[in-house]
Amino acid sequence: MDVQLKKSSPKEVQLDISKSDISTLYIVQYEMLKDPTVEFAGVVLRHPLTRQLAMRVNTSKGNPVKEIEKATKTALEYTAELKKIIFSKIKGD
Repeated sequence: MDVQLKKSSPKEVQLDISKSDISTLYIVQYEMLKDPTVEFAGVVLRHPLTRQLAMRVNTSKGNPVKEIEKATKTALEYTAELKKIIFSKIKGD
């Protein structure tokens, strides 16, 4: 995954993302939208053949980059827990 900072201000960040899957970013977007300080979190597929993506996050207070970081961490924790549950079921524990 390649990420480039397109625009940054105290309450907004815009990222250009390539070599990623939009479904991964949808999970992060979903986690961000749970936070009441996040006014907007959006992901869009700019071009389906080149897999160019864009993400924009607006916050009412707080750093939008920190919100992305927090949402990503939460998504990874959920994924790790899901992996643990799945493998325990497969092994029959």
